[in-house]
Amino acid sequence: MQPGPPGQDPYGQQPPHDPYGQPAPGQPYGQPADPYAPPPAAPPTYPGAGYPQPAGQQNTLGLVSMILGIASIPMLCCFSVGIPLGVAAVVTGWLGKQKADQGLASNGGQAKAGLICGGIAVALGVLGLVVNLFVGLDMPSRF
Repeated sequence: MQPGPPGQDPYGQQPPHDPYGQPAPGQPYGQPADPYAPPPAAPPTYPGAGYPQPAGQQNTLGLVSMILGIASIPMLCCFSVGIPLGVAAVVTGWLGKQKADQGLASNGGQAKAGLICGGIAVALGVLGLVVNLFVGLDMPSRF
């Protein structure tokens, strides 16, 4: 016969339990959950998880400028599209750069890239128009 009270494990082990908080079969349930209790707190996350934007950032102008500036260079084959895209990229890039300098935006590099690409597109477009205009007038007719 084992020493100790009846029904107790002689080796001092705890009764098995469910890791999800449910009692083992044959064990009594605890107190019912309070329906008015606040929900348990969410587990902590890693810093920067989900990449939230800081409040008040206005990064749209820089992004639009970069997209328009990059698109304006290959669109120079159509002068009626490439030059206006370049002008729009320069304007939005300038405004985006001002926002970044004021601390209202965090993408000054994108704004600067759009400003540079748009300026290159406008310069190449105007140069192309001038070359087409003068070369087209100076060429003698061969027919």
